[in-house]
Amino acid sequence: MAKEDLIEVKFRLFDGTDIGPNKCNPSTTIGSLKEFIVNQWPQDRENAPKTIHDVKLINAGKILENNQTLVESRVLVAELPGGIITMHVVVRPPLSDKNNGVTTANYGKHESHL
Repeated sequence: MAKEDLIEVKFRLFDGTDIGPNKCNPSTTIGSLKEFIVNQWPQDRENAPKTIHDVKLINAGKILENNQTLVESRVLVAELPGGIITMHVVVRPPLSDKNNGVTTANYGKHESHL
């Protein structure tokens, strides 16, 4: 793959700091990018994600799906050739069980109380 075919991406964290920029293959999946973020998360920051399921990536207002490739998730409008794509990183905070104060990672699971 030619060097100019790579896509340059940086990840903007909630506090305004960035991870990257990094040059990525267009066929890289969003799930792989999330793994990179989890592994590169700054040690001095709170609320570090533990898995890729704790991370959401947003590009141009769209939440990106893990199985999408980088090229599929690009927004071509207003992109400059050779420019850097900035993706925003949202980390899901752990949910706490109000009954016993235990923190859980079961996102999206809701119990029905009749």
